[in-house]
Amino acid sequence: MPNATRWVGLDVHASQTACAIFDSETGEVITRRVLGRPHEVMGVLLELERPVRAVYEAGPTGYGLARRARAAGIDMQVCAPGMIARSPTERIKTDKRDAMKLARLHAAGQLVCVHVPSVEHERLRDLARCREDARQDLMRAKHRIGKFLLRRELYYPGRGRAWTKGHRAWLASLRFADAASEATFCDYLHAHDTLAARRDELDRTIDTLARECSWAETIARLRCLHGIDTLGAFGLCGEICDFQRFTRPTALSAYLGVVPSENSSGDKPQGSITRPARHSRVGCSSRPATTTAAHPASAARCSPARTAPRPGSLTSPGAPSAGCTVAGSACAASAASTTGSPRSPSPANSRTSAGSWLPPTDPSHSPRRLSRRRAPGAAAQAVRD
Repeated sequence: MPNATRWVGLDVHASQTACAIFDSETGEVITRRVLGRPHEVMGVLLELERPVRAVYEAGPTGYGLARRARAAGIDMQVCAPGMIARSPTERIKTDKRDAMKLARLHAAGQLVCVHVPSVEHERLRDLARCREDARQDLMRAKHRIGKFLLRRELYYPGRGRAWTKGHRAWLASLRFADAASEATFCDYLHAHDTLAARRDELDRTIDTLARECSWAETIARLRCLHGIDTLGAFGLCGEICDFQRFTRPTALSAYLGVVPSENSSGDKPQGSITRPARHSRVGCSSRPATTTAAHPASAARCSPARTAPRPGSLTSPGAPSAGCTVAGSACAASAASTTGSPRSPSPANSRTSAGSWLPPTDPSHSPRRLSRRRAPGAAAQAVRD
């Protein structure tokens, strides 16, 4: 039995950990309970006879235990809890049973393991997620103010959209006769201003770290793509960590969730993309399209990425484009050819100087066809005559 592998399943919690040890040679399962913090499980793992292969579920306890075990020479994996098969008839769930299940599934190779990021990457990813949390909280604060005003039948008299400078000045001028409404509105507005200040401060921090962190070159290359600015590139690097761990582009697409669901058992077509893809799509929209030229950091982007894509210009994730410099912060072509906005409109959607759409040269848009479109109006005029 010296060559038998010990498969260890750990159900890790903040104050205690259930440990199940499965011997592949004898089939024996030994369970133990370790009282204390997650790092105290290392004493039990070091006492086991090698080889030892352990696993625990990803959760709020983080990856500290996995890093310590790997530093000690123990094969420690972290599995995705959402990918573990569970029986619909399972009614009893305890820490001991979960640990035994993890040990057996790990020995059978039926667990999906997740990537364990480094300490630096985990810190940067926490910053990207913190910014996303601030954005969601700010959106909720705006919704609370909007619905509060709707219940009071107060509507913005201006012509612009909500949450512009004019709309914010109008909100500051509102006063309520009763003390309850005044206190409620002041608290909502103060929460909005606080969250907006937090978001702006996080944006400045991310913009600074994006130039200094280990992802600086990858972030600069991603910013050459249309629709991705510093924030979107920083969030993608935070969630992916290492592009090289994906052997195929389809694996990266599946990880990001840009693969549609499918149920082809009947006449049903493909479904929508998964929820993580929708979140990543929101994170990629870092800046509005109209503010790119005015933003100093955005003006240093690649102008070829703003024009129509050329054949063979697409590169793999993390690879520099043909016009990018080594650092990736600017393109030589943009400095020599662009003098205004880096967004060059394509001929299909360009406008004239007067602001009207250019008429297409399609024969289908002939005066005869246009007269047919006006036929109902002409018939109505003839009836009135």
